[in-house]
Formats: sequence, C-alpha cells, structure tokens
Amino acid sequence: MAPSLPDGLRRSVTLADYTTWKVGGPAAFLAEPESTEELLALLRWAQTEGCGQRVIGAGSNLLISDQGLEGLTLCTRHIQGAELESASGLIEAKAGEPIPTLARRAARAGLAGLEWAVGIPGTVGGAAVMNAGAQGGCTAEVLESVTVVDPNQPGQTHTIPGRELDFAYRHSRLQDEALVVLSARFRLSPGHDPKTVSQRTSANLHSRTSSQPYQQPSCGSVFRNPEPQKAGQLIEGLGLKGFAIGGAQVSPIHANFIVNTGAASAGEIDQLIALVQERVMQRHAIALRTEVKRLGPFEDIALAA
Repeated sequence: MAPSLPDGLRRSVTLADYTTWKVGGPAAFLAEPESTEELLALLRWAQTEGCGQRVIGAGSNLLISDQGLEGLTLCTRHIQGAELESASGLIEAKAGEPIPTLARRAARAGLAGLEWAVGIPGTVGGAAVMNAGAQGGCTAEVLESVTVVDPNQPGQTHTIPGRELDFAYRHSRLQDEALVVLSARFRLSPGHDPKTVSQRTSANLHSRTSSQPYQQPSCGSVFRNPEPQKAGQLIEGLGLKGFAIGGAQVSPIHANFIVNTGAASAGEIDQLIALVQERVMQRHAIALRTEVKRLGPFEDIALAA
C-alpha cells in the first residue's frame, strides 16, 4: 500500500495557474499551506521522505518549465496577515501577504515608505528574497529583519537582520541560500497624514498601470536595468516591441515586459528572452540579466548570430 500523503498535498498539479505568466508544467507534489505551522509540517514531511522542495509565492517572478517540477512545490500565497504599529512604524507581515495590500494598509495608517510597492504583484517573502523595488524605492530600505527556516532543519527557525542580507539591486543572500522566508519585519516612517500617503501610493499605481501591460499575463519586468541605461529603452531601440515567438511577445506597451498573448509556452518565453539578450549584446555589448527566476529543466538555446 502506498504511504498516505499529508492533508492538502496533491499529485501532478499543473502550475500554469500558479504563475502570473500562466505557463508551467505539473508539480509532482503541490501543497498550499494556510499557516506557518502547516508549512513547517510539510517541510518536515519532505525531509522525512527525502523529497526535494521549493517555495513559490504569487508566482510573479517565475518561469516554470513546461516539463514541470519534481519533488514538492509549496505555494505560500495563502499564508497571509500583518500587524501594524502606527506609533512606531513597525510592521510584522507573513510571507504570503501581498505587497500591494501591505502598501495600502500602511498608507491608511499614515506610515510612509512602501508607496512604491503598490504595483508589484508579489508577496512579502518574494520581495525580501529579490529586494523588489519600483518608483525609486526598494525592499532593502525598509526591511528590518526576516524570519526564516532551513528546510533541512524544519524544527528550527531564526531571524536575520536586514543589514546581514547583502542587499544589492534585485538581490539578497536569500537567493544564494536554501532558506524559506516565513515572515518579515518592516520599519516605516510614522506620523504622516494618511490621505497624503494614500494619494502618493495611488499615483504610483496609476503611473505603473498606465505605462505597463497589466491586461496580459506577464512576470513584470523581465530584465534588470544595466544602470545607468534602462533595459526597456535598449530593447525598444532595437525595434523589438511587438516581436513574438509563438504566443510570447515583447510587449508593444513596454519593451521590458514579455507577455503571454494567450497560448504561450514556457519554452517560447525562454526563447524570446534569449533572443532579446543576444540582440542587445550584438548591438550594445551589454549582457542583460534577468530578474525572473527559472525553475525546472529548460533546453539550451543556440540562436543564429
């Protein structure tokens, strides 16, 4: 008799519904824990079974292979909740809390510092890992600490101060270490007029939605900006706006977005990313680095020079 699975654990679940690009093959095992305790229990099960695991949040920064993922995939988007202290500006937020929701709550409480985050379709955990940023702000500026767990020691959690996370542009040491974010603590600036902060927050959202393709599935910005230049401007200058491979298209609205026009595969998106990188390298001798994280097997792409 096959061993019983923990409650909520499912086999062979297509992951396209778990990414904002709407692509991705099946997870061998998938679970959507609704609390930190459930998450830790699932990590203990994976360790006992010798089953590899990875954590996804809102799936807004992921390209998952058409072949899917082995082992256990944990989606933390239901582990939500945040406590705000208006007087001190401290916020304790769980890993799956949506960043836009947190930004709006902070604004209504008169806490300044997260106005930039309202248009980012991600979670607190993802923002900490990637040092998410927009509109001139970033996570590193307001993150005080994260509470994490090592999947190989799921009975032990510990807190890492933000100053020890080696933050850089769209990077933290959490990308290099196999640690799972459980929650994060932010310190914002208290005592501001809620109406004023809310207006700034809404203005940032309008700026993003009016200049970016929010009506089609995407991962947000695909490439990191090779400062002082902007990836979108480099790509647009090559005439690649609207260029498509299958159902994957460089957005006609913003060239640093690749959109799924309806039937794209992860492989087509991956090919288009590689083509853009090759063209920018040929013209400008700049190696565009992706913000998006690839999970699962992808074919090596050799494009014609």
